Amino acid sequence: MSERILRRPDVEALVGLSCSTLYAMMADGTFPKPIKLGRRAVGWRASDIEAWVSSRNVREA
Repeated sequence: MSERILRRPDVEALVGLSCSTLYAMMADGTFPKPIKLGRRAVGWRASDIEAWVSSRNVREA
């Protein structure tokens, strides 16, 4: 079974962060990096984003 891949607009909507914030967080290692889908396309594994959201919820509780 293949994993669902999320594109940037979907990731932004799920996590509530802007594109520039996502890329800044990726640069400092606090957000999952995308995988290459093609020459000019990237996407994030849904499981990586779900794990990141879960880890944020635990810290904020």
